[in-house]
Amino acid sequence: MSDSLALMGVKGGPAIRPGSNMPTSMLLRLGGKTILVDAGLGATRGICDQGVALTDIDLIVITHLHSDHYLELGPFFHTAWTAGLNRTIPVIGPKGLDAYWAGFQNSMRFDIDLRIRDEGRCDFNSLADIQVIKDEMTFDAVTLRTMRNIHPPITDTFALRFEASGKSVVLSGDTAYMDEMAPFAKGADLLVHEAMLREGVEALCARMTNGDERLRTHILRSHTDAVDVGRIARDAGVKQLALNHMVPDGDPDFTDQHWETAAREHWDGPFLLGKDGMVIVF
Repeated sequence: MSDSLALMGVKGGPAIRPGSNMPTSMLLRLGGKTILVDAGLGATRGICDQGVALTDIDLIVITHLHSDHYLELGPFFHTAWTAGLNRTIPVIGPKGLDAYWAGFQNSMRFDIDLRIRDEGRCDFNSLADIQVIKDEMTFDAVTLRTMRNIHPPITDTFALRFEASGKSVVLSGDTAYMDEMAPFAKGADLLVHEAMLREGVEALCARMTNGDERLRTHILRSHTDAVDVGRIARDAGVKQLALNHMVPDGDPDFTDQHWETAAREHWDGPFLLGKDGMVIVF
């Protein structure tokens, strides 16, 4: 198993529409571990599309409690359970994730109890070991370092740096521009950073049918302009830069060239514009 990161969903936000990508989920293979990072809608199918059995996931990390990052966590476990999962997977995330886990089980209580009684399935609750994210955590050969990022109004929201066998991958999580990101990502083999195009945000909000000015305010204060992402990659001296969690997504008025032009205002190194299913080797 080579070290790689699969971008299974690269769309910013929870909504999907014809022609859009899927919300956020990534599959990291590093240090002999297979790690799911975020579990937006489509994560379970995405894992299978990467040729990975659901029962082979070793660790799950959730960056923050916006629905496009954990909506499918419970359904992943339920589907893996019916596919044969019979061991505990550590799930690392912000405070409050345990309430989601309890609520999901309550919502599916009839089915879970029925399958245990009628099919002989193992206990469901014990499949997930929900743990609150810390500044540094170790999982065998893999070290996870975290940094609180800027994504108001949420405060428990994190950038992640995974390290193993001399390699490092940094995932920005959802965040506004922050000076601290470049030192956090210093020298990484791969930086995957969220991005927005400001003119695209205006177009998105202009078409919104069930929100108001607060949506525009949230997006602009909580995400990073693609131009600034290029600056972060340059200052960090990373080996590769990839964009994900892109806003807008699926808008034909904003092409791949718009994204690359913005990122390359400050970055001239290896660049990848995230697409659903893209696998990055590092």
